Amino acid sequence: TEGTVFATAHVVHDIPDSISSLPIGKPISNASVYILNGQNQLQPFGAVGELCISGMGVSKGYLNRHDLTKQTFIPNPFKPGETLYRTGDLARWLPDGTIEYAGRIDDQVKIRGHRIELEEIEKQLQEYPGVKDAVVVADRHESGDASINAYLVNRT
Repeated sequence: TEGTVFATAHVVHDIPDSISSLPIGKPISNASVYILNGQNQLQPFGAVGELCISGMGVSKGYLNRHDLTKQTFIPNPFKPGETLYRTGDLARWLPDGTIEYAGRIDDQVKIRGHRIELEEIEKQLQEYPGVKDAVVVADRHESGDASINAYLVNRT
């Protein structure tokens, strides 16, 4: 796990019919949240960027995954000595200082509470001797349920 279960919080009192998404809130105590562009610079209010977290709840990295740790856990350019965790989530600051979730940078999806990396499934499928290529997509049904669909090209 990269950090605690949450680094932001938002109290919801009423949900207007016109709302399209709920904010994920503001940083909790002992957490700092940044929304950065591809050059690790702060995004202005309203601009979408990668949600990054630092503070006491951020771990030191992934166990036995030094390559991924080096990409995802970087020195915090705004607080020397702290680690900044790049979540892979896209977000934007709203005018009231809350944060709105805007999607993912990668193909990671959440199904039944589990984060799933579609690229990893594709790579595993492509390891099979009879598979030439594979594409994996997530599909959300009208019922709200989600499924993962794999499309394979066989070797001839």
